[in-house]
Amino acid sequence: MPAGAPNRVEVAVVMRREPVSGPMSRWQSWRWLLADVLTGEALAALDLPAAAGPLPLEPAAGERVERGEPDQASHWLYPGLALELHPDDLEGYYLNLSSPQPCCWVMWRPDEAVLPDGAPAPLPQIATLSYHDAGRWLDAQERVEQVPAPAAVIAWLAAYVESRYRPEPKRRQRPASFQSLADRFGNPVSISTGERRRRGGDAA
Repeated sequence: MPAGAPNRVEVAVVMRREPVSGPMSRWQSWRWLLADVLTGEALAALDLPAAAGPLPLEPAAGERVERGEPDQASHWLYPGLALELHPDDLEGYYLNLSSPQPCCWVMWRPDEAVLPDGAPAPLPQIATLSYHDAGRWLDAQERVEQVPAPAAVIAWLAAYVESRYRPEPKRRQRPASFQSLADRFGNPVSISTGERRRRGGDAA
């Protein structure tokens, strides 16, 4: 991870456009999916131009498919995003690290711009490593997708969380047998274990 910027890492988002098959193709010919989040050496190896995305990752991306060939999926790169860590969201990062596969989440929206081939484009808005961020976006009906986080990102996140986060100790729950009973109005209830006396005195 870059020195001097321990709480921020530059990333690029890869979106995949693929043809839709089956009954859904009546309403849309293509769909967009989150394909990857690149950082570090993987991002540097692309030798990106200064222009902003979307940038085609395949030589044929943006070109019309030849007749007789099946529709091909294409990948488009969106640089200029970042993963940022904030000290007030340590629990969200901890929950991500505690999952079987730590993830990067990306929230994206349809863009008014179009690709070189005239197709509508998506626009990634923000990327996060916080479980809580992703949950808030989903609650707001945003489009949120996830991909496995790169190993270097997981190590960076783990170092950040381990140096700052201290999970609250779980409080010991009182056994049910020692909990006080209450009626449906919330008033305390006492139970007598002695023999109930009959009305009018003891039995002869």
